[in-house]
Amino acid sequence: MAPVLYVLFILAVAPVFLAGIAVRCRLKQFGSIDNNHPRLQQGQLEGVGARAMAAQQNAWEAAIVFVTTVFIAFAAGVSLQALTLPALLYLLFRVLHAAFYLMNLATLRSLVFCGGLFTCVYIVGLAAVTA
Repeated sequence: MAPVLYVLFILAVAPVFLAGIAVRCRLKQFGSIDNNHPRLQQGQLEGVGARAMAAQQNAWEAAIVFVTTVFIAFAAGVSLQALTLPALLYLLFRVLHAAFYLMNLATLRSLVFCGGLFTCVYIVGLAAVTA
């Protein structure tokens, strides 16, 4: 199977991992999980917990862009093998983005976010020259 498909799967489950970090932080900060009003409680998180929630939300948003980008490339006739290197590079950018988010390194986080975005632009460029 083409590596880009594994990357798509990893990007789909990565936000769940980040949510797990946020849950641990909720337990630590509040002593329990408020399952009746979880979003209200999540909104009160501070520090790493708040950043984990923000990273999770950003991961979902970025996954939508990448999935759309891969679909465009596939529909244009770009081979899945040609997407291997850009997909792995995008995955690296996303892992670094989450790590920098958790470590509160905003400038590095923004730089790797841009790297991921430019990777998507590159893939769309591949689609444009293939179609």
